[in-house]
Amino acid sequence: MTVSHQSDEDYLPISLVTHAAFCERRTWLEVNGEKTDTSQMQSGFSAHKPVDDPTTSRSHRRTAVPLRSEKLGLSGRADEIEVLPDGSLHLLDYKASPVRKRAIVTPAQRLQLTLQKICLEDAGETVSSQSIYFTDHRRRVEVDIDSEDYAQARRLVERTREIVSSKKSPPTLVDDERCGSCSHFSVCLPDEHQLHEVTRRVHVSDPDGQVLHLTVQGSRASIKKGRVVVTKDGEELGDTPAERVHGVVVHGNIDLSSALHRNLLWNDVPIVWCSSTGRVYGFSRPTDGPNGQIRVQQHVLSHTGSLPIARQMIHSKIRNQGVFLRRNADSLEATNSLNASAKAALDAPDLPALFGIEGEAAAAYFSCFPEMLNQQQLDILGWTWPGRHGRGADDPINVLLNYAYGMLRTECLRAILSCGLDPHAGFLHSSNRNKPALALDLMEEFRAPIADSVVISMINRHQIKSSDFTTVGGAHRVRDTGRKKVITAFERRIQTSIRHPLFGYEVSWRRAIEVQARLILGVLDGSIPQYVGVKIR
Repeated sequence: MTVSHQSDEDYLPISLVTHAAFCERRTWLEVNGEKTDTSQMQSGFSAHKPVDDPTTSRSHRRTAVPLRSEKLGLSGRADEIEVLPDGSLHLLDYKASPVRKRAIVTPAQRLQLTLQKICLEDAGETVSSQSIYFTDHRRRVEVDIDSEDYAQARRLVERTREIVSSKKSPPTLVDDERCGSCSHFSVCLPDEHQLHEVTRRVHVSDPDGQVLHLTVQGSRASIKKGRVVVTKDGEELGDTPAERVHGVVVHGNIDLSSALHRNLLWNDVPIVWCSSTGRVYGFSRPTDGPNGQIRVQQHVLSHTGSLPIARQMIHSKIRNQGVFLRRNADSLEATNSLNASAKAALDAPDLPALFGIEGEAAAAYFSCFPEMLNQQQLDILGWTWPGRHGRGADDPINVLLNYAYGMLRTECLRAILSCGLDPHAGFLHSSNRNKPALALDLMEEFRAPIADSVVISMINRHQIKSSDFTTVGGAHRVRDTGRKKVITAFERRIQTSIRHPLFGYEVSWRRAIEVQARLILGVLDGSIPQYVGVKIR
């Protein structure tokens, strides 16, 4: 059999053409590096296991055969090729299909067989028949290929090349049944791109995934037999399956083994390093992240500025502060002032004016902040509210707020990195001094409903004690015990399910942050007209 074994880097993958037949936007997402790990993907991998190893080939049966068509510029792989007695070939492709569904050959599967047949015929082979083997049904279905199939295949190859070379995403499907079975549903967000309430909830890529927080100073995390193991002074502190870890946050002086670091990067798991006070120092991610072309557009827009995005972020932030204050304090005057500022933010003529509106709103909000705190609990703790202080704060309440804001920034970093965007190219904040401007932008609308909520709840419910702090030179610093309490409370809040204020489905706060990051991505790739912030009710 004469089949090319040259590199396929300059050729169009057959799988990409078949995906274009299913959905053009999915093809574009895949070309731009968007990866998913869903049940559909796992089913497909399982279905191909029997034919993934070329060493299982025999003289009459060859598996995992590389294919190429010089004429069409295609490359791919045939699952199995049977050599018939007359020397001709039978082409066999393995597919997963749930037993509850009928074993019917789809147009995309027919296209795949046609393209594989073209590759073999271009190599001088004679293909006399072809079929699909449905692994769940254990049934082989014969497929007849005619001249119309050849013509359709060539048309789709050319269309796929157009999609691949385009800098703009094809439009999302609208109310299409294909979306429900698509492995890229959670990154495509077809309903959200219409910017109105939807009837389908977002499918989270891995609902069992978790963020691993490493907090014990002087400890070391490593990987052993597929599990992340944390030890200190030879004692094992805990472990968790590596496949369940979707993010790692390192708090303070903690070591990661090179093997664990490499494993996390290989599996596209972001790592964020923070100080023991919650300040983000840096992050790690693999070099082959998705949406490289869109990052170029992001930097261009970041340089020229995007006032509409900035307006929405500040408008949503101020409105959420007003709603949060109305829920937790009796301050009608401040609430009305915040509502007026939120409306004014939408009409701000430029960024300086927008920052001025934000500053006035922050002053009104934090002047009423102590009204949301239980005075009895403050008396027990011996704490008072000195006003809002950021970096360098020495009172316990501001220390807690700063730590919670640091964790929120970490969450926004993770969401931005998962989309393939650059955390440093923002539209509101400046990236001076290498600040992660886009992460600071994204966290604005989530400050009150997530970070402020965590701190207020911890104080009012007596979940934090004075003994959880140490005093150094008159300044309060959170101890390990307090740090663990803040992380626990933050994780509990970020995993809380809410009804999405804009789209109407049940979603966790963590997922809501990623949805907003993907809305920014949608503005950049041209698939949605405008960014809309999250506003709580």
